[in-house]
Amino acid sequence: MRARRIPAPDLGQLTAADLVGAVLLAPVRLAHTQIRKGTSVDAETADQLLTAARAGELLTDVRLAWPEPGDLHEDTAAQQLALAVAGIGIEPRAPRQSRLDLVARWDGVLHVRVDALSRLNRIDPLEVFTLYHGQAVATGQVVGSIKVAPHLLPAAVVHQGVRLAKEEGPLVEVRPYLPLEVGAIALEALSGEALQRFEAGARMKLEALGSRFTGTTIVAVTNAARAEADVRSALVSMTQQRGLRIVLVGGVSAGDPLSPFYAALESLGGKVLRHGVPAHPGSMIWLGELDQTRVLGLPQCGMFTLATAADLILPRLLTGEALGAAELADLAHGGILGVEMRFRFPAYARSLESPDG
Repeated sequence: MRARRIPAPDLGQLTAADLVGAVLLAPVRLAHTQIRKGTSVDAETADQLLTAARAGELLTDVRLAWPEPGDLHEDTAAQQLALAVAGIGIEPRAPRQSRLDLVARWDGVLHVRVDALSRLNRIDPLEVFTLYHGQAVATGQVVGSIKVAPHLLPAAVVHQGVRLAKEEGPLVEVRPYLPLEVGAIALEALSGEALQRFEAGARMKLEALGSRFTGTTIVAVTNAARAEADVRSALVSMTQQRGLRIVLVGGVSAGDPLSPFYAALESLGGKVLRHGVPAHPGSMIWLGELDQTRVLGLPQCGMFTLATAADLILPRLLTGEALGAAELADLAHGGILGVEMRFRFPAYARSLESPDG
């Protein structure tokens, strides 16, 4: 681009044709209005500037840039990037003050291809920034933004970013919650008020995310062999007969290899994908699989009424994501889940107590 700083007296000597097509590099304050920086000068804007300059109303220089062949305006650049970056569940908004926001079309979980996003942002001067990968988001929430620092830039630079985004697949998407049925198995002596609290907590969380809680199978653990058989029977019923894609388990710690639950899971061909997660509270949560079902386990049933790392995992499972060990390992970054991190949780969890009190 070709840029000039033009004193007001000199500006008054120009014609509208000299100004049309230029871009303001700084705001210009007139008697009754202000023309914002980044504005592409059209005939009307050119007349405003010339009239003010000739009337002695401009007190500062006017800074303008003219595009060279192949240059793009910042708004056009942002719009082209948005089309390449945005995937399902993303609605690009119109550019506003040189920034284009990406908004969630529905409630769900934000997915960001973080490595590819980082590579795109190494292309100077492109800027694409987002909320956290794996964060629960709501309809209409801004989940990302696109901006370029210069008001004019070479189209070749933008095309480089567009090409990277398309090659890597959509860099930003919001996966919606699925209306699933979810059952639970409890290996604790739950009854009365304790069972009511457990089921109320599980039901509240699932219904808040559009799924339905189908109830709890209680397994007594006084006899290990009997408990293993009862767990196996419950798992067969929930996964093979009813086809549930998610089963919640309470009262089984990631650190207890002698739990009859693990033996029952293995005997059916299932396995634990990860013992514990790198996050707190909730580091003793575990995740298993049996056929097409994910099994999410917590060490105590009472934890289903509290805010833990499970409230980052459960929303993702409810979008149909086949979480595995690698995805759980990624929870380490940002895994200190104090109150200040509750913004990453679904709305239902932001006011819950934590196991730490």
